[in-house]
Amino acid sequence: MKEKRSLSKSRWSGRVTRESNALDLESGVFTWSDPMKIAQSLKESAERSSRRKAPPYKSAMSMLVFYINRAGKNLDEEQRGILEQAKEELRRLYGRTGLEDGSRQRKI
Repeated sequence: MKEKRSLSKSRWSGRVTRESNALDLESGVFTWSDPMKIAQSLKESAERSSRRKAPPYKSAMSMLVFYINRAGKNLDEEQRGILEQAKEELRRLYGRTGLEDGSRQRKI
């Protein structure tokens, strides 16, 4: 009979967050309570990385969105709000503010 592995070790998404080869993230960055500090850390990690395939902004935002999406229902409301604010801070740091009405503009 096969032995069950713990969920944290068997989930590929957890491994990606811990062992991403594209960015060297600071330990616990997604658990911090300061959105600006999270955004700044992601920005610095993306800009410092020589292994990423996309531009720094896209790499940093992708990692943040990936974490939010994969944490899903296990992410409490407060931390989800902090991470959503971190997305806004990251956009601001890169000069990519959205439209005033909150809608997104698609590139064609």
